[in-house]
Amino acid sequence: MSKSQVLSQRVAPLAERRKRIESEPLPRNIGALLDEAADEIPDHPAAVFIDSGRTLTYRALREDANRLANGLLSIGVGKGMHIGVMLPNISEWPLTWLAIARIGAVIVPVNTRYTARELHHVLDDAEAEYLVIHESFLPVLAAIPQGLPRIAGRVIVVGGESAGHRKWRDLLDGRSARLPSLPEPGLDDLINIQYTSGTTGFPKGCLLTQRYWLLVAKVQSACDDRAYPHVLAPTPFFYMTPQWLLLMAFLQRGTVYVAARQSASRFMEWLRAYHINFCLFPGAAYKQPPKPQDGENEIIRVSIYGFPKRSQADLERRFDFVAREAFGMTEIGAGLFVPIEAEDMVGSGSCGIATPFRECRIADTQGNTLKPGEVGELLFRGPGMFKGYYRKPEATEAAFHGEWFRTGDLASMDERGYVYIVGRVKDMIRRAGENIAANEVESVLASLPGIAEAAAVPVPDDMRGEEVKAYVVLQQGYTRQNLPPDHILAHCTANLASFKIPRYIEYRDTPLPRTASEKIAKPSLIQEKPDLRVGAWDRVEARWR
Repeated sequence: MSKSQVLSQRVAPLAERRKRIESEPLPRNIGALLDEAADEIPDHPAAVFIDSGRTLTYRALREDANRLANGLLSIGVGKGMHIGVMLPNISEWPLTWLAIARIGAVIVPVNTRYTARELHHVLDDAEAEYLVIHESFLPVLAAIPQGLPRIAGRVIVVGGESAGHRKWRDLLDGRSARLPSLPEPGLDDLINIQYTSGTTGFPKGCLLTQRYWLLVAKVQSACDDRAYPHVLAPTPFFYMTPQWLLLMAFLQRGTVYVAARQSASRFMEWLRAYHINFCLFPGAAYKQPPKPQDGENEIIRVSIYGFPKRSQADLERRFDFVAREAFGMTEIGAGLFVPIEAEDMVGSGSCGIATPFRECRIADTQGNTLKPGEVGELLFRGPGMFKGYYRKPEATEAAFHGEWFRTGDLASMDERGYVYIVGRVKDMIRRAGENIAANEVESVLASLPGIAEAAAVPVPDDMRGEEVKAYVVLQQGYTRQNLPPDHILAHCTANLASFKIPRYIEYRDTPLPRTASEKIAKPSLIQEKPDLRVGAWDRVEARWR
Protein backbone atom coordinates (compact mmCIF):
# COMPACT_ATOMS: atom_id res chain seq x y z
CA MET A 1 0.00 0.00 0.00
CA SER A 2 1.37 3.42 -0.97
CA LYS A 3 2.02 6.17 1.54
CA SER A 4 -0.84 8.13 -0.07
CA GLN A 5 -3.27 5.26 0.49
CA VAL A 6 -2.19 4.82 4.10
CA LEU A 7 -2.60 8.52 4.88
CA SER A 8 -5.95 8.69 3.10
CA GLN A 9 -7.37 6.15 5.54
CA ARG A 10 -6.33 8.24 8.55
CA VAL A 11 -8.01 11.58 7.92
CA ALA A 12 -11.41 12.81 8.98
CA PRO A 13 -13.91 13.64 6.22
CA LEU A 14 -13.04 16.89 4.44
CA ALA A 15 -16.24 18.70 5.41
CA GLU A 16 -15.62 17.84 9.05
CA ARG A 17 -12.02 19.09 8.85
CA ARG A 18 -13.06 22.34 7.21
CA LYS A 19 -15.76 23.00 9.83
CA ARG A 20 -13.33 22.35 12.68
CA ILE A 21 -10.56 24.54 11.23
CA GLU A 22 -12.91 27.45 10.57
CA SER A 23 -14.53 27.26 14.02
CA GLU A 24 -11.37 27.08 16.14
CA PRO A 25 -10.28 30.43 17.64
CA LEU A 26 -7.06 32.02 16.45
CA PRO A 27 -4.34 33.29 18.81
CA ARG A 28 -4.83 36.97 19.69
CA ASN A 29 -1.89 37.90 17.46
CA ILE A 30 1.47 36.55 16.25
CA GLY A 31 3.19 37.40 19.55
CA ALA A 32 0.54 35.51 21.51
CA LEU A 33 1.15 32.42 19.33
CA LEU A 34 4.87 32.57 20.12
CA ASP A 35 4.08 33.00 23.83
CA GLU A 36 1.81 29.95 23.84
CA ALA A 37 4.48 27.78 22.24
CA ALA A 38 7.28 29.16 24.45
CA ASP A 39 5.22 28.52 27.59
CA GLU A 40 4.48 24.92 26.57
CA ILE A 41 7.85 23.81 25.14
CA PRO A 42 10.46 26.46 26.04
CA ASP A 43 13.50 24.29 25.29
CA HIS A 44 12.24 22.74 22.05
CA PRO A 45 13.99 23.99 18.88
CA ALA A 46 11.80 26.52 17.10
CA ALA A 47 14.17 27.34 14.24
CA VAL A 48 17.36 25.72 12.99
CA PHE A 49 19.52 27.60 10.48
CA ILE A 50 21.13 24.89 8.42
CA ASP A 51 24.13 26.75 7.02
CA SER A 52 25.24 28.52 10.22
CA GLY A 53 24.23 25.69 12.54
CA ARG A 54 22.43 28.14 14.83
CA THR A 55 19.44 26.80 16.76
CA LEU A 56 16.88 29.00 18.51
CA THR A 57 14.64 27.38 21.10
CA TYR A 58 11.18 28.79 21.69
CA ARG A 59 12.46 30.39 24.89
CA ALA A 60 15.43 32.00 23.12
CA LEU A 61 13.28 33.13 20.19
CA ARG A 62 10.79 34.84 22.50
CA GLU A 63 13.45 36.44 24.67
CA ASP A 64 15.52 37.73 21.77
CA ALA A 65 12.45 39.03 19.92
CA ASN A 66 11.39 40.86 23.09
CA ARG A 67 14.89 42.30 23.59
CA LEU A 68 14.97 43.53 20.04
CA ALA A 69 11.49 45.00 20.42
CA ASN A 70 12.76 46.97 23.42
CA GLY A 71 15.77 48.11 21.41
CA LEU A 72 13.56 49.28 18.55
CA LEU A 73 11.29 51.11 20.98
CA SER A 74 14.33 52.85 22.46
CA ILE A 75 15.18 54.48 19.10
CA GLY A 76 11.66 55.64 18.40
CA VAL A 77 10.01 52.78 16.53
CA GLY A 78 6.31 52.71 17.39
CA LYS A 79 3.05 51.14 16.40
CA GLY A 80 2.23 51.60 12.74
CA MET A 81 5.73 52.70 11.66
CA HIS A 82 7.11 51.14 8.47
CA ILE A 83 10.46 49.33 8.66
CA GLY A 84 12.24 48.06 5.56
CA VAL A 85 14.12 44.79 6.06
CA MET A 86 16.75 43.66 3.53
CA LEU A 87 18.40 40.56 5.01
CA PRO A 88 19.42 37.12 3.77
CA ASN A 89 18.12 33.92 5.39
CA ILE A 90 19.75 34.40 8.77
CA SER A 91 18.25 34.35 12.26
CA GLU A 92 18.06 38.14 12.33
CA TRP A 93 15.24 38.06 9.76
CA PRO A 94 12.56 36.21 11.78
CA LEU A 95 13.73 37.89 14.99
CA THR A 96 13.22 41.30 13.41
CA TRP A 97 9.79 40.31 12.07
CA LEU A 98 8.66 38.98 15.45
CA ALA A 99 9.95 42.08 17.25
CA ILE A 100 8.07 44.31 14.80
CA ALA A 101 4.94 42.19 15.37
CA ARG A 102 5.27 42.71 19.13
CA ILE A 103 5.37 46.48 18.76
CA GLY A 104 2.57 46.62 16.21
CA ALA A 105 4.88 48.20 13.65
CA VAL A 106 4.91 47.18 9.97
CA ILE A 107 7.65 45.30 8.11
CA VAL A 108 8.46 46.01 4.47
CA PRO A 109 10.36 42.91 3.26
CA VAL A 110 12.90 43.75 0.53
CA ASN A 111 14.07 41.32 -2.12
CA THR A 112 17.84 40.93 -1.62
CA ARG A 113 18.38 40.77 -5.39
CA TYR A 114 16.99 44.24 -5.96
CA THR A 115 19.06 46.85 -7.70
CA ALA A 116 19.36 50.39 -6.32
CA ARG A 117 16.49 51.44 -8.60
CA GLU A 118 14.16 48.77 -7.22
CA LEU A 119 15.24 49.29 -3.61
CA HIS A 120 14.55 53.00 -3.91
CA HIS A 121 11.09 52.38 -5.32
CA VAL A 122 10.01 49.96 -2.59
CA LEU A 123 11.30 52.00 0.35
CA ASP A 124 9.96 55.24 -1.09
CA ASP A 125 6.60 53.79 -2.10
CA ALA A 126 6.15 52.12 1.32
CA GLU A 127 7.16 55.34 3.13
CA ALA A 128 9.66 53.34 5.17
CA GLU A 129 10.93 55.24 8.21
CA TYR A 130 13.67 52.79 9.19
CA LEU A 131 15.76 50.23 7.29
CA VAL A 132 17.31 47.05 8.67
CA ILE A 133 19.92 45.92 6.15
CA HIS A 134 22.75 43.41 5.98
CA GLU A 135 26.21 44.88 5.56
CA SER A 136 26.64 43.09 2.22
CA PHE A 137 23.78 45.15 0.71
CA LEU A 138 25.07 48.55 1.79
CA PRO A 139 26.60 49.20 -1.67
CA VAL A 140 23.11 48.85 -3.20
CA LEU A 141 21.76 51.39 -0.72
CA ALA A 142 24.67 53.73 -1.41
CA ALA A 143 24.04 53.50 -5.17
CA ILE A 144 20.65 55.23 -4.90
CA PRO A 145 21.47 58.54 -6.63
CA GLN A 146 19.07 60.79 -4.76
CA GLY A 147 19.21 58.88 -1.50
CA LEU A 148 16.28 58.36 0.86
CA PRO A 149 15.94 61.37 3.20
CA ARG A 150 13.16 59.70 5.20
CA ILE A 151 15.52 57.03 6.55
CA ALA A 152 18.58 59.27 6.99
CA GLY A 153 20.11 58.37 10.35
CA ARG A 154 17.68 55.45 10.70
CA VAL A 155 19.61 52.67 9.00
CA ILE A 156 20.28 49.60 11.18
CA VAL A 157 23.02 47.27 9.94
CA VAL A 158 23.34 43.54 10.56
CA GLY A 159 26.95 42.36 10.35
CA GLY A 160 30.39 43.59 11.24
CA GLU A 161 30.59 46.71 9.08
CA SER A 162 28.04 49.43 9.79
CA ALA A 163 29.53 52.27 7.68
CA GLY A 164 28.55 54.77 10.35
CA HIS A 165 25.02 53.43 10.77
CA ARG A 166 23.43 52.00 13.90
CA LYS A 167 24.24 48.33 14.62
CA TRP A 168 21.45 45.77 14.93
CA ARG A 169 23.34 43.94 17.64
CA ASP A 170 23.38 47.06 19.80
CA LEU A 171 19.58 47.02 19.84
CA LEU A 172 19.57 43.47 21.21
CA ASP A 173 22.49 43.06 23.59
CA GLY A 174 21.87 44.10 27.18
CA ARG A 175 18.16 44.72 26.69
CA SER A 176 15.46 43.36 28.94
CA ALA A 177 13.44 40.37 27.76
CA ARG A 178 10.39 41.83 29.51
CA LEU A 179 8.19 44.06 27.41
CA PRO A 180 6.75 47.31 28.75
CA SER A 181 3.01 47.77 28.90
CA LEU A 182 2.02 48.34 25.29
CA PRO A 183 -1.31 48.33 23.48
CA GLU A 184 -1.51 44.78 22.13
CA PRO A 185 -1.77 44.48 18.34
CA GLY A 186 -5.09 43.14 17.12
CA LEU A 187 -5.73 40.49 14.51
CA ASP A 188 -6.69 43.09 11.93
CA ASP A 189 -3.71 45.36 12.58
CA LEU A 190 -1.26 45.67 9.71
CA ILE A 191 2.00 43.72 10.03
CA ASN A 192 3.39 43.52 6.44
CA ILE A 193 3.54 45.66 3.34
CA GLN A 194 4.46 42.75 1.10
CA TYR A 195 5.51 43.75 -2.41
CA THR A 196 4.40 41.72 -5.38
CA SER A 197 4.93 42.37 -9.07
CA GLY A 198 2.16 44.31 -10.79
CA THR A 199 1.21 44.43 -14.45
CA THR A 200 1.83 48.18 -14.61
CA GLY A 201 5.55 47.95 -13.92
CA PHE A 202 6.87 48.44 -10.41
CA PRO A 203 5.76 46.09 -7.62
CA LYS A 204 2.73 47.00 -5.50
CA GLY A 205 2.62 46.76 -1.71
CA CYS A 206 0.00 44.33 -0.38
CA LEU A 207 -1.38 45.29 3.03
CA LEU A 208 -1.31 42.13 5.17
CA THR A 209 -2.63 41.81 8.71
CA GLN A 210 -1.75 39.57 11.62
CA ARG A 211 -4.95 37.63 10.91
CA TYR A 212 -3.73 37.01 7.34
CA TRP A 213 -0.57 35.23 8.49
CA LEU A 214 -2.27 33.22 11.22
CA LEU A 215 -4.95 32.00 8.82
CA VAL A 216 -2.42 30.92 6.18
CA ALA A 217 -0.37 29.06 8.79
CA LYS A 218 -3.48 27.42 10.24
CA VAL A 219 -4.75 26.24 6.86
CA GLN A 220 -1.36 24.81 5.92
CA SER A 221 -0.85 23.06 9.25
CA ALA A 222 -4.37 21.65 9.69
CA CYS A 223 -6.02 21.13 6.30
CA ASP A 224 -4.83 17.51 6.02
CA ASP A 225 -5.49 16.52 9.64
CA ARG A 226 -1.82 15.58 10.02
CA ALA A 227 1.04 16.72 12.24
CA TYR A 228 4.15 18.19 10.61
CA PRO A 229 6.76 18.52 13.39
CA HIS A 230 9.64 19.30 10.98
CA VAL A 231 9.16 21.76 8.09
CA LEU A 232 11.74 23.02 5.60
CA ALA A 233 12.10 26.66 4.50
CA PRO A 234 14.80 27.00 1.82
CA THR A 235 13.43 30.05 -0.01
CA PRO A 236 14.16 33.65 1.04
CA PHE A 237 12.31 35.09 4.02
CA PHE A 238 11.33 38.17 2.05
CA TYR A 239 8.83 35.92 0.24
CA MET A 240 5.58 35.04 1.94
CA THR A 241 6.26 31.27 2.16
CA PRO A 242 8.98 31.13 4.86
CA GLN A 243 6.99 33.56 6.98
CA TRP A 244 3.94 31.29 7.16
CA LEU A 245 6.16 28.20 7.47
CA LEU A 246 7.60 29.74 10.64
CA LEU A 247 4.12 30.27 12.08
CA MET A 248 3.07 26.81 10.88
CA ALA A 249 5.90 25.39 13.01
CA PHE A 250 4.68 27.45 15.98
CA LEU A 251 1.14 26.09 15.61
CA GLN A 252 2.48 22.52 15.35
CA ARG A 253 4.89 23.12 18.24
CA GLY A 254 7.47 21.96 15.75
CA THR A 255 10.72 23.15 14.16
CA VAL A 256 11.39 25.06 10.95
CA TYR A 257 14.70 24.30 9.22
CA VAL A 258 15.97 27.31 7.29
CA ALA A 259 18.48 27.08 4.44
CA ALA A 260 20.50 30.06 3.29
CA ARG A 261 19.27 29.53 -0.27
CA GLN A 262 17.39 27.01 -2.37
CA SER A 263 19.50 24.14 -3.76
CA ALA A 264 18.15 21.43 -6.03
CA SER A 265 21.26 19.26 -5.54
CA ARG A 266 21.08 19.40 -1.71
CA PHE A 267 17.31 19.30 -1.34
CA MET A 268 16.87 15.56 -0.72
CA GLU A 269 19.90 15.59 1.57
CA TRP A 270 18.11 18.19 3.72
CA LEU A 271 14.90 16.15 3.78
CA ARG A 272 16.72 13.11 5.09
CA ALA A 273 19.15 14.83 7.45
CA TYR A 274 16.47 16.86 9.23
CA HIS A 275 13.61 14.33 9.08
CA ILE A 276 11.43 16.83 7.21
CA ASN A 277 7.69 16.07 7.17
CA PHE A 278 6.42 18.97 5.03
CA CYS A 279 7.88 21.28 2.40
CA LEU A 280 7.24 22.90 -0.93
CA PHE A 281 8.92 20.65 -3.46
CA PRO A 282 10.80 22.45 -6.27
CA GLY A 283 10.60 21.12 -9.80
CA ALA A 284 14.37 21.51 -10.09
CA ALA A 285 14.88 18.82 -7.43
CA TYR A 286 12.85 16.39 -9.54
CA LYS A 287 15.19 17.14 -12.46
CA GLN A 288 18.18 15.85 -10.50
CA PRO A 289 19.47 12.40 -11.52
CA PRO A 290 17.52 9.65 -9.70
CA LYS A 291 19.29 8.02 -6.74
CA PRO A 292 18.53 4.74 -4.96
CA GLN A 293 17.88 6.58 -1.68
CA ASP A 294 15.31 9.01 -3.14
CA GLY A 295 12.48 7.19 -1.37
CA GLU A 296 14.23 7.26 2.00
CA ASN A 297 12.48 10.19 3.68
CA GLU A 298 9.95 10.99 6.39
CA ILE A 299 7.83 13.29 4.26
CA ILE A 300 4.10 13.18 4.97
CA ARG A 301 3.13 15.61 2.22
CA VAL A 302 4.78 18.06 -0.17
CA SER A 303 3.01 20.95 -1.87
CA ILE A 304 3.70 21.50 -5.55
CA TYR A 305 2.80 24.52 -7.66
CA GLY A 306 2.38 24.24 -11.42
CA PHE A 307 4.15 20.87 -11.53
CA PRO A 308 3.80 19.10 -14.93
CA LYS A 309 0.78 16.84 -14.57
CA ARG A 310 2.37 14.13 -16.73
CA SER A 311 5.15 13.75 -14.14
CA GLN A 312 3.23 13.93 -10.87
CA ALA A 313 2.60 10.19 -10.52
CA ASP A 314 6.28 9.51 -11.19
CA LEU A 315 7.22 12.13 -8.58
CA GLU A 316 5.21 10.28 -5.94
CA ARG A 317 6.54 6.89 -7.02
CA ARG A 318 10.19 7.95 -7.12
CA PHE A 319 10.27 9.72 -3.75
CA ASP A 320 7.57 7.66 -2.00
CA PHE A 321 5.69 10.67 -0.67
CA VAL A 322 2.35 12.36 -1.16
CA ALA A 323 2.53 15.35 -3.52
CA ARG A 324 -0.47 17.62 -3.87
CA GLU A 325 -1.00 20.69 -6.03
CA ALA A 326 -1.97 23.99 -4.42
CA PHE A 327 -2.57 27.62 -5.39
CA GLY A 328 -1.86 30.80 -3.46
CA MET A 329 -1.14 34.47 -3.99
CA THR A 330 0.23 37.26 -1.86
CA GLU A 331 -3.17 38.96 -1.99
CA ILE A 332 -5.20 35.96 -0.78
CA GLY A 333 -2.73 33.72 1.05
CA ALA A 334 -3.80 30.10 0.68
CA GLY A 335 -6.46 29.71 -2.00
CA LEU A 336 -6.72 26.17 -3.37
CA PHE A 337 -5.46 22.75 -2.32
CA VAL A 338 -5.82 19.13 -3.38
CA PRO A 339 -6.72 17.15 -0.23
CA ILE A 340 -4.34 14.46 0.89
CA GLU A 341 -6.94 11.74 0.30
CA ALA A 342 -7.71 12.85 -3.30
CA GLU A 343 -5.57 10.23 -5.02
CA ASP A 344 -7.78 10.40 -8.10
CA MET A 345 -6.59 13.98 -8.71
CA VAL A 346 -2.91 13.07 -9.05
CA GLY A 347 -1.86 14.11 -12.54
CA SER A 348 -5.25 15.72 -13.25
CA GLY A 349 -3.84 19.19 -13.82
CA SER A 350 -6.11 20.68 -11.17
CA CYS A 351 -4.70 22.89 -8.42
CA GLY A 352 -7.52 21.94 -6.11
CA ILE A 353 -10.63 23.14 -4.33
CA ALA A 354 -11.03 26.16 -2.07
CA THR A 355 -9.11 25.95 1.22
CA PRO A 356 -10.77 26.61 4.56
CA PHE A 357 -11.66 30.32 4.97
CA ARG A 358 -11.86 30.75 1.18
CA GLU A 359 -14.60 30.64 -1.44
CA CYS A 360 -13.81 30.71 -5.13
CA ARG A 361 -15.74 30.99 -8.37
CA ILE A 362 -15.15 31.52 -12.09
CA ALA A 363 -16.54 34.75 -13.55
CA ASP A 364 -16.87 36.58 -16.85
CA THR A 365 -15.49 40.08 -17.40
CA GLN A 366 -18.53 41.62 -15.67
CA GLY A 367 -18.13 39.43 -12.60
CA ASN A 368 -21.00 37.04 -13.40
CA THR A 369 -20.50 33.44 -12.28
CA LEU A 370 -19.95 30.97 -15.12
CA LYS A 371 -21.15 27.40 -15.40
CA PRO A 372 -18.90 24.38 -14.66
CA GLY A 373 -16.42 23.84 -17.48
CA GLU A 374 -16.61 27.41 -18.79
CA VAL A 375 -13.39 29.46 -18.81
CA GLY A 376 -13.26 32.80 -17.02
CA GLU A 377 -11.34 34.64 -14.34
CA LEU A 378 -10.68 32.95 -10.99
CA LEU A 379 -12.07 34.97 -8.05
CA PHE A 380 -11.73 34.56 -4.27
CA ARG A 381 -13.28 35.94 -1.13
CA GLY A 382 -12.97 35.24 2.58
CA PRO A 383 -11.63 36.64 5.86
CA GLY A 384 -8.03 37.73 6.33
CA MET A 385 -7.17 38.51 2.71
CA PHE A 386 -5.06 41.56 1.92
CA LYS A 387 -6.55 44.97 2.71
CA GLY A 388 -5.57 46.53 -0.61
CA TYR A 389 -2.48 47.95 -2.29
CA TYR A 390 -0.65 50.62 -0.32
CA ARG A 391 -1.29 54.13 -1.68
CA LYS A 392 -2.93 52.71 -4.81
CA PRO A 393 -6.71 53.04 -4.43
CA GLU A 394 -7.34 52.75 -8.17
CA ALA A 395 -5.39 49.48 -8.38
CA THR A 396 -7.20 48.17 -5.31
CA GLU A 397 -10.60 49.01 -6.79
CA ALA A 398 -9.67 47.38 -10.10
CA ALA A 399 -8.60 44.19 -8.30
CA PHE A 400 -12.11 43.40 -7.06
CA HIS A 401 -15.57 42.55 -8.32
CA GLY A 402 -17.38 43.68 -5.19
CA GLU A 403 -15.92 41.59 -2.35
CA TRP A 404 -14.37 39.07 -4.75
CA PHE A 405 -10.65 39.42 -5.52
CA ARG A 406 -9.71 39.05 -9.19
CA THR A 407 -6.64 36.82 -9.51
CA GLY A 408 -5.94 37.60 -13.17
CA ASP A 409 -5.83 33.86 -13.86
CA LEU A 410 -8.06 32.25 -16.46
CA ALA A 411 -9.52 29.00 -15.17
CA SER A 412 -12.42 26.58 -15.26
CA MET A 413 -14.12 24.66 -12.46
CA ASP A 414 -15.63 21.20 -12.61
CA GLU A 415 -18.82 20.00 -10.91
CA ARG A 416 -16.95 19.07 -7.72
CA GLY A 417 -15.32 22.48 -7.35
CA TYR A 418 -11.86 21.52 -8.62
CA VAL A 419 -10.16 24.39 -10.43
CA TYR A 420 -7.99 24.14 -13.56
CA ILE A 421 -5.77 27.11 -14.49
CA VAL A 422 -5.61 27.58 -18.26
CA GLY A 423 -3.94 30.96 -18.75
CA ARG A 424 -3.66 34.55 -17.55
CA VAL A 425 -5.58 37.75 -17.97
CA LYS A 426 -2.73 39.83 -16.58
CA ASP A 427 0.49 40.39 -18.49
CA MET A 428 2.73 38.43 -16.15
CA ILE A 429 5.59 35.97 -16.53
CA ARG A 430 6.09 33.37 -13.81
CA ARG A 431 9.68 32.27 -13.54
CA ALA A 432 10.66 29.79 -10.81
CA GLY A 433 7.85 31.01 -8.57
CA GLU A 434 8.56 34.71 -9.21
CA ASN A 435 5.91 36.96 -10.74
CA ILE A 436 7.53 39.26 -13.28
CA ALA A 437 5.63 42.21 -14.75
CA ALA A 438 6.30 42.25 -18.49
CA ASN A 439 5.76 46.01 -18.44
CA GLU A 440 8.66 46.56 -16.05
CA VAL A 441 11.06 44.58 -18.24
CA GLU A 442 9.81 46.44 -21.31
CA SER A 443 10.23 49.84 -19.63
CA VAL A 444 13.85 49.08 -18.76
CA LEU A 445 14.58 47.87 -22.29
CA ALA A 446 12.93 50.93 -23.84
CA SER A 447 15.08 53.24 -21.69
CA LEU A 448 18.25 52.00 -23.43
CA PRO A 449 19.31 54.34 -26.27
CA GLY A 450 18.98 52.49 -29.55
CA ILE A 451 15.87 50.49 -28.72
CA ALA A 452 12.71 51.74 -30.42
CA GLU A 453 10.29 49.04 -29.25
CA ALA A 454 10.40 46.14 -26.82
CA ALA A 455 8.08 43.34 -25.73
CA ALA A 456 8.56 40.71 -23.02
CA VAL A 457 6.78 37.36 -23.25
CA PRO A 458 6.96 34.02 -21.42
CA VAL A 459 8.75 31.02 -22.92
CA PRO A 460 7.83 27.58 -21.49
CA ASP A 461 10.70 26.01 -19.56
CA ASP A 462 10.82 22.57 -17.92
CA MET A 463 13.09 23.74 -15.10
CA ARG A 464 11.63 27.13 -14.17
CA GLY A 465 8.13 27.01 -15.58
CA GLU A 466 8.69 30.05 -17.78
CA GLU A 467 11.65 32.12 -18.93
CA VAL A 468 11.60 35.73 -20.09
CA LYS A 469 12.04 36.48 -23.78
CA ALA A 470 12.52 40.03 -25.07
CA TYR A 471 11.71 41.15 -28.60
CA VAL A 472 13.54 44.36 -29.53
CA VAL A 473 13.24 46.67 -32.51
CA LEU A 474 16.25 48.95 -32.94
CA GLN A 475 16.20 52.62 -33.83
CA GLN A 476 17.54 53.73 -37.20
CA GLY A 477 21.33 53.64 -37.26
CA TYR A 478 21.56 50.78 -34.74
CA THR A 479 22.28 47.16 -35.58
CA ARG A 480 22.78 44.02 -33.56
CA GLN A 481 26.52 44.57 -34.12
CA ASN A 482 26.67 47.99 -32.43
CA LEU A 483 23.93 47.11 -29.89
CA PRO A 484 24.67 43.43 -29.23
CA PRO A 485 22.88 41.21 -26.69
CA ASP A 486 25.65 41.68 -24.12
CA HIS A 487 25.05 45.44 -24.17
CA ILE A 488 21.31 44.98 -23.69
CA LEU A 489 21.81 42.43 -20.93
CA ALA A 490 24.29 44.67 -19.09
CA HIS A 491 21.66 47.42 -19.08
CA CYS A 492 19.07 44.97 -17.72
CA THR A 493 21.49 43.73 -15.05
CA ALA A 494 21.99 47.30 -13.82
CA ASN A 495 18.25 47.97 -13.56
CA LEU A 496 16.49 44.67 -12.86
CA ALA A 497 16.73 41.99 -10.20
CA SER A 498 18.48 38.94 -11.59
CA PHE A 499 15.32 36.84 -11.92
CA LYS A 500 13.74 39.50 -14.19
CA ILE A 501 16.59 39.64 -16.73
CA PRO A 502 15.53 38.15 -20.10
CA ARG A 503 17.09 34.83 -20.96
CA TYR A 504 16.24 35.17 -24.66
CA ILE A 505 16.62 38.22 -26.92
CA GLU A 506 15.26 38.35 -30.45
CA TYR A 507 15.91 41.27 -32.80
CA ARG A 508 13.11 42.30 -35.14
CA ASP A 509 13.68 44.23 -38.37
CA THR A 510 10.05 45.37 -38.62
CA PRO A 511 7.75 47.03 -36.06
CA LEU A 512 6.09 44.75 -33.53
CA PRO A 513 2.51 43.70 -34.40
CA ARG A 514 -0.19 45.90 -32.87
CA THR A 515 -3.84 45.48 -31.94
CA ALA A 516 -6.59 47.86 -33.05
CA SER A 517 -6.03 49.79 -29.80
CA GLU A 518 -2.30 50.09 -30.63
CA LYS A 519 -1.15 47.67 -27.93
CA ILE A 520 1.57 45.18 -28.85
CA ALA A 521 -0.17 42.00 -30.03
CA LYS A 522 1.72 39.53 -27.85
CA PRO A 523 -0.43 36.53 -28.78
CA SER A 524 0.69 37.07 -32.38
CA LEU A 525 4.34 37.03 -31.28
CA ILE A 526 3.85 33.92 -29.19
CA GLN A 527 2.06 32.05 -31.96
CA GLU A 528 4.57 32.87 -34.71
CA LYS A 529 6.56 29.66 -34.20
CA PRO A 530 6.29 26.48 -32.15
CA ASP A 531 9.62 27.05 -30.38
CA LEU A 532 10.05 30.65 -29.23
CA ARG A 533 13.74 30.05 -28.54
CA VAL A 534 14.57 29.69 -32.24
CA GLY A 535 16.22 32.80 -33.66
CA ALA A 536 16.98 34.27 -30.23
CA TRP A 537 20.18 34.86 -28.28
CA ASP A 538 20.27 32.52 -25.25
CA ARG A 539 21.90 34.32 -22.31
CA VAL A 540 22.44 31.14 -20.30
CA GLU A 541 24.02 29.14 -23.10
CA ALA A 542 25.68 32.20 -24.68
CA ARG A 543 24.65 31.26 -28.22
CA TRP A 544 22.13 31.95 -30.93
CA ARG A 545 19.36 29.41 -30.99
